Amino acid sequence: MMITYDYLIVGAGLYGAVFAHEMTKKGRHCLVIDRRDHIAGNIYTKKWADIDVHWYGAHIFHTSNKNVWDYVNEFAEFNNFVNSPLAVYKDELYNLPFNMNTFSKMWGIRTPDEAKKIIADQIAAEKITGDAKNLEEHAISMVGRDVYEKLIKGYTEKQWGRDCSELPAFIIKRLPLRFTYDNNYFNDRYQGIPIGGYTQIVEKLLEGSHVMLGVDYRDIKEKQKSKTLDFDFKKILYTGMIDEYFDYCLGELEYRSLRFEHALLEGVENYQGNAVVNYTERQVPYTRIIEHKHFDFGKQKDTVITKEYPKSWVKGDEPYYPVNNDKNNELYQRYSELAYKEENVIFGGRLGKYRYYDMDKIIEAALECVGKEVDIQ
Repeated sequence: MMITYDYLIVGAGLYGAVFAHEMTKKGRHCLVIDRRDHIAGNIYTKKWADIDVHWYGAHIFHTSNKNVWDYVNEFAEFNNFVNSPLAVYKDELYNLPFNMNTFSKMWGIRTPDEAKKIIADQIAAEKITGDAKNLEEHAISMVGRDVYEKLIKGYTEKQWGRDCSELPAFIIKRLPLRFTYDNNYFNDRYQGIPIGGYTQIVEKLLEGSHVMLGVDYRDIKEKQKSKTLDFDFKKILYTGMIDEYFDYCLGELEYRSLRFEHALLEGVENYQGNAVVNYTERQVPYTRIIEHKHFDFGKQKDTVITKEYPKSWVKGDEPYYPVNNDKNNELYQRYSELAYKEENVIFGGRLGKYRYYDMDKIIEAALECVGKEVDIQ
């Protein structure tokens, strides 16, 4: 007997899982597929040596939206981890974000007025007038030469694969300077890591949905065309790449990708003393090292670390960051016009909308999408 689902949800990440959970509560039948062999998308965590490893890079949940915080706490208990990354430049170690601890180490000063004067003098010395022509000018006009050279330049060039003088200014929209001794990276009211990892959250969200892993939507489309598909669906929620959905008919959107190098260090109780350490020299090939046990205040006898290597995206890679310059935004707009005309297909998530989302914003967007769907039904 042919099964008919109300929704085929392409992508078992956070956006698709929240949508599936809410629609299942409303009595809809959802089939969730993912081309990977696991659920949870990029927030997937797995146990290794009794440590919850963030398999696709560090994910620290943070939000100022109490409704979102209450929502996610329905599915896991969160610890009180506060993100306080460090930055290594040559043989120097600095606190992030840029704050009085950073400035005191860099210039040997103690007061906010001293730090402000140094930064202001450095900005004035650059004699940058008018709108910044590139990211380098923009960053220097906000934080001065020293902070830019040591903590921004190399890291950013590795992340985007080109010189800062060749990057558009908008990539760094703002560079907050804190003139307090506060290493808390986020300003959000609520912050933490789920005890037991993120995968459990998505598992609970997907309860009641039918989940198929290792399945590519393109294969389903082919079976639909050949009438060999053994199920049916009324509507699609598509969280994959919008340009891929349309077979790149207007051209490829640009992305940046990452390569992760995981390592179990047996007998090493504490490798770097912090969850996240950035390496800001361009000559160091990775952007940061994550030591996962520190997210959970772990006391295990071993440790697991991950080095992150930025790379250019090619077909087959995971697209982590959209390159939202004018050229790509214009191309995305043309794809979104095609999407608007597509019957019974909803595009959502960071790839479907071609924009970077923090986790709380993904939840907000998914819940908003559910609300719109319910209103039109």
